[in-house]
Amino acid sequence: QVMLVESGGGLAQDGGSLRLSCTTTQRTFSSWSLGWFRQSPGNEREFVAGISRSGEGIRYSDSVKGRFTISRDNTKSMIFLQMNNLKPEDTATYYCAADASPTAWVRGEYDYWGQGTQVTVSS
Repeated sequence: QVMLVESGGGLAQDGGSLRLSCTTTQRTFSSWSLGWFRQSPGNEREFVAGISRSGEGIRYSDSVKGRFTISRDNTKSMIFLQMNNLKPEDTATYYCAADASPTAWVRGEYDYWGQGTQVTVSS
């Protein structure tokens, strides 16, 4: 059973910053492609950012491009999402996800999910 655990969510003001982290005890972490998704009430879970197994392939949704940065630290088995210039519409539960493929960019490609961490941005 693969376990992913997110942390770093909370309350931020419009224009503020938060840094999300996700960790796992799985020793195969470095062989995974990783991603962040978010879901707000009444909406489907949407792709936010993804990073390939090698770390060289990175993609962002248009809504966060230029504001969010995804990164990974294989030595610590962690993935991060630095969120700057937050907006109220970024309010959602954020999930990290992992897949054994070299790349994964859409929800259906990910096999493993964390439980989520809440991010609330006040105006």
